[in-house]
Amino acid sequence: MAGVPSEERYREILSLVRARGYVANEELAQRLRVAVQTIRRDVNHLAGIGQLARHHGGAGLVSSIENIAYAERQILNRREKEAIGQIAAREIPDHSSLFINIGTTTEAFARALRHRQGLRVITNNLHVASTLAPESSFRVVVAGGTVRSHDGGITGPTATAMIDQYRADFGVIGISGIEEDGTLLDFDLDEIDLARAIMRNARTVFLLADHTKFGRRPMGRVGHLSDVHALFTDRPPPPSVRAVLEQHQIALHIAGVGP
Repeated sequence: MAGVPSEERYREILSLVRARGYVANEELAQRLRVAVQTIRRDVNHLAGIGQLARHHGGAGLVSSIENIAYAERQILNRREKEAIGQIAAREIPDHSSLFINIGTTTEAFARALRHRQGLRVITNNLHVASTLAPESSFRVVVAGGTVRSHDGGITGPTATAMIDQYRADFGVIGISGIEEDGTLLDFDLDEIDLARAIMRNARTVFLLADHTKFGRRPMGRVGHLSDVHALFTDRPPPPSVRAVLEQHQIALHIAGVGP
């Protein structure tokens, strides 16, 4: 496959890894007829965007029980997340109330809200709270509970119960995975409980997810695409996901990401 564009190699590598669980770099190089150094670069790229796990000497499936570390997620697809946050923020009118949950994409969304006026925000994300609290026309409410040191998230039964005390115009949530049938998935059960609370207490639910979330398969079930009103992403979703969006009349917003 010498001379084949990198995108086609990526598809071949992912297909082999998904079929077998783990494939050595040397075998990938032999099957795809490219240098091992080329495979290493391809594997590094695919691991960097969360599509597979890089191992010594090969590539394997991304864990279904453990998310990518927060520090890495802050860097991964930063431009895409900022673009998603900006197009989602444009849909929020001044003087609205909204929930915002944990996630690096929802944090990008919060940064894009700073030009709005008169917002009322309820969040379990300390990074979101610290971003929006200095805005003099905003009122920011932080859910009570246990603060996680690694990402500033606040989780637990107390935080979920506090969300259930409110009713907001918008619920803005991130997600760790979207399966082909539209199932929404995540890793942490406390996060899942809180995301569900936001979804049932928001009049309109916005889901923010960059393209790497399509096809990821964490173990925990949050809900289904039919539970949200709009999906904001940076690339066209796979055909199966688009069919679900069309079936349930869910608005799709795709952010343009410059070179």
